[in-house]
Amino acid sequence: MATDLIRYDLLVQDALRSVLRKVLAETARDGLPGNHHFVIAFRTDAPGVRLSPKLRKEFPHEMTIVLQHQFWNLTVTEQGFDVGLSFQGNPEILSVPFDAVTGFFDPSVEFGLKFEIATDAGEAAPPAAAAPSPSPRTAPPEKTKPRGSGSEPAEISPKPVPAAKAAASKAAAKPEAGETKPEEPAKVVSIDSFRKK
Repeated sequence: MATDLIRYDLLVQDALRSVLRKVLAETARDGLPGNHHFVIAFRTDAPGVRLSPKLRKEFPHEMTIVLQHQFWNLTVTEQGFDVGLSFQGNPEILSVPFDAVTGFFDPSVEFGLKFEIATDAGEAAPPAAAAPSPSPRTAPPEKTKPRGSGSEPAEISPKPVPAAKAAASKAAAKPEAGETKPEEPAKVVSIDSFRKK
C-alpha cells in the first residue's frame, strides 16, 4: 500500500473537529436551539485538559458531560472550550481542548461524531476500546445518562451487568448437560458404532 504523505486521516479529523467547534461556538452565542443537547466524551488525561483534583481523581482517563439544562459560561476558542457544570451539586469549571474530545452526540437528531486522539509520537490513534463514542444510528452509551441535573458526568467505560457476569461465570464453571468444557476436545462418533453386527 502506498504511503499517505498528505495525511488525509488528519485532515478529516480536523474537519470533524471544526464541526464541533462551530456547533459549540453557536451554542455559546445563541444558546441551545430547540431540543438539541450534546453528549461530549473526552480524555481527562490528554494534554491541556483542566479539571479540579476531585474530578481528576474520579475520572482519571475519560469522562462524558452533557450540555443540556444546567451549564454556564460556555466559551469556545480555536483550541478548545471551557464550560461550567454542576457535579453532584458542586459547581466546576472544565477546560477541554478539542484534541482531547473522543466523541460528540446530539440525541435529539441522532447525530454523532467519533474522533481519534493523537499519541505522543504524533500518530493518530483510535480512542480506547472501552470508550465507544456514540454513532449516528445508536443511542449514547448507557453510562452517559445524566444523574439528576442533566449535566452531571458519567464514566463512559461500560461495566458488565452483574447478572450477566454471574451467569457467564456459572456457565464457564459448570457446563449444561450435553455440552463439553472448552478445554476438552470434541469426540467424533461414527454411526457404525451404533449398527448391529
